[in-house]
Amino acid sequence: MAANADKTRVIVTRKLPASIEARLCELFDTKLNATDEPMSQAALAAALREASVLVPTVTDRIDGRLLAQAGPDLRLIAQFGTGVDNIDVETAVSRGITVTNTPSVLTEDTADMTMALILAVPRRIAEGARFIRERGSLWTGWSPTWMLGRRLRGKKLGIVGMGRIGQAVARRAAAFGLEIHYHNRHPVNQATQQELKATYWPSLDGMLAHIDILSLNCPHTPATYHLMNTNRLKLMKNDAYIVNTSRGEVIDENALARALEAGELAGAGLDVFEQEPLINPRLLDLDNVVLLPHLGSATVEGRIEMGEKVLINIRTWADGHKPPDRVIPAIL
Repeated sequence: MAANADKTRVIVTRKLPASIEARLCELFDTKLNATDEPMSQAALAAALREASVLVPTVTDRIDGRLLAQAGPDLRLIAQFGTGVDNIDVETAVSRGITVTNTPSVLTEDTADMTMALILAVPRRIAEGARFIRERGSLWTGWSPTWMLGRRLRGKKLGIVGMGRIGQAVARRAAAFGLEIHYHNRHPVNQATQQELKATYWPSLDGMLAHIDILSLNCPHTPATYHLMNTNRLKLMKNDAYIVNTSRGEVIDENALARALEAGELAGAGLDVFEQEPLINPRLLDLDNVVLLPHLGSATVEGRIEMGEKVLINIRTWADGHKPPDRVIPAIL
């Protein structure tokens, strides 16, 4: 499915929405991944040698070693995704390769999924659905004391990372009567803080002891790797819950499993995993954990909007202009 050979050579690492693939093939000399199987490191290296533009996703690890094998024509890595922690952006830029991503389009979808987990874990929704499917014949009907969960209204929600997604989560949570607390590198502007009636905690450790539900909405960086470790999990109340729709590496999963097994936490809702796609088997054995296969951004509308941003970034670059969604390394 390639277009004219004199066009910009674009290689796409995963299967994208059909309308986006069709447009890529119309505009560029495009090589698609028809199987949707993740590329091996060898296949990625070959793509880097051949492409002028690589369109990877968060499943592709593009580190400095791989970038050292890039061909002279590679000048743009147009990520299909918001996060770029899978790409060594500093090395890419130092080699004259522009990196772009697809910001903003996933905010509402991810916030919806976060709120779904905030509802599902304390109210034991997945556990109840699983019981009906697996043991429904044993159900004797409604009971005053069976499978009781926790009410949301009046509980304290702590948000780590009060960017676009964190704020969207806060707005949803406030509608359910949750009290909003947050930790961020800096406070949000005063108008937003007043709108959300949010309390800013400069110390994450200080916030953890006071909240009932923790929502992780921060990016994965060296500073946030295992942000929630054994010591921080111990700061949380025994009847508190933790929800993660950011990146799996933000939580030490073994420490989380230990805390849940010991009754030091009431439950967890995870849409991302530390060794994704591998899932810690200890988490699989726990009834008070809701596990989802990275569905935060998985809407038809969201994926098409992501693809449209990729198209705009490539077209702008091909026309000799700076793409609108360039990722600038922190060192610059």
